[in-house]
Formats: sequence, C-alpha cells, structure tokens
Amino acid sequence: MAIHSTAKKRKGSAPEKRDRILKAAIQVFAKNGFYATRVSEIAKAAGVADGTIYLYFKNKDDVLITIFEEGIEQLLTILREVAESEDTFENRISRIIELQLGLLEEQRDLAEVITVNLRQSSRLLKQYATPLFMQYIDVIAGVVRDGQNEGAFRKDLNPRIVARSLFGALDAILLTWALGEGDPPALRKAAAHCASLFLEGLRQR
Repeated sequence: MAIHSTAKKRKGSAPEKRDRILKAAIQVFAKNGFYATRVSEIAKAAGVADGTIYLYFKNKDDVLITIFEEGIEQLLTILREVAESEDTFENRISRIIELQLGLLEEQRDLAEVITVNLRQSSRLLKQYATPLFMQYIDVIAGVVRDGQNEGAFRKDLNPRIVARSLFGALDAILLTWALGEGDPPALRKAAAHCASLFLEGLRQR
C-alpha cells in the first residue's frame, strides 16, 4: 500500500516532490504524532522549502487525508480484484485478509499513521474515513453474501456484521503491531490465524 504516483517521475519533478513530501510526512507523523507535527518538520524531512508543501497540499490536515485516501484506495482496488475473482469464496476471504496485513508488513510507519494518527481527529474520521470505510465493508460483505447464495457460507449471518467484525479484527492486529508488537512475519502468522477463525465461523455445516 505504498504511497506513490503513477505519473512518470523526473528528478525534481512535481510528482517526485509530492511523493517525497508524503513519504516524509508518514515518517514524521509516525514519530511525533499528527497534532505535534509542524509543516516545517515535514518540509525538512522531505528536503524542500516550507512553502513547497503548500504547492501540493492545503495544510497539514490535507497531507494526512491524502496519505489515508491514496493508501486505502489502492487497497480497495486490490481487494475488489480478489472479490471478483473466480477463486473459491473461502480463498477470497483468506486472500483479502493476507493482502490487507501483508501490504503493510514492511511499512510500519504507514500502518501507524493509518491506524493511530487518523484517530486523533474525529472530524477527519467522519468526513473522509467513513466513506472509504463503507466501501471496504461493501467489498467484504459482497463476498460473504455471494458465498451464502452459493451455499458455501452460513445464511443466518448478516454479511455486513461479518464484514465489520473482520475489519475490527484486522484493525486491532495492525494497531498493536504498528505500535511495536512483533516483526513483519508476525502479520503473516496473524493473517493465517484470523482467516482460520473467521472461516470456521462462516463455513456452512
């Protein structure tokens, strides 16, 4: 889920500077926390002048929003591909869990920004995180619903409740890991355990 631009990059180009600012912001937010971070600190970490930040972002809030939106939108694109694949429904759920945790296993700072820093602003959560969160729930619930229709999953479970429960479990795993519990392989082990737990509950008897 690395933050990156699809535009062709040239040394010193606008896309390159913008990406450098975002990567620097992830490091500074993770180190200092969102509210304690100053724009000047992001600029220094990115190797640009303070004013350069405002060429790409309105303010510090906009930087955090961009990190979150671009990261989650990339995740959603990948998860939709898995959800719409021809794989078995159980494998789709397992793959979604593996991807969500695996994409962040080498990016502890980004995991901390997404799971910890964004929570520091209820306004940003309501205005920007909630719409993307609902899209995530729709993707997971869709797989569960299709699995129910095909007889693979129990029909007595509400697909959206299952999706919210899965999100909560993965969010808690990422939160504790981002704050320093475990190394990257710990996420892969957690993914396997989480998939086993949820699939046992979902599977039609």
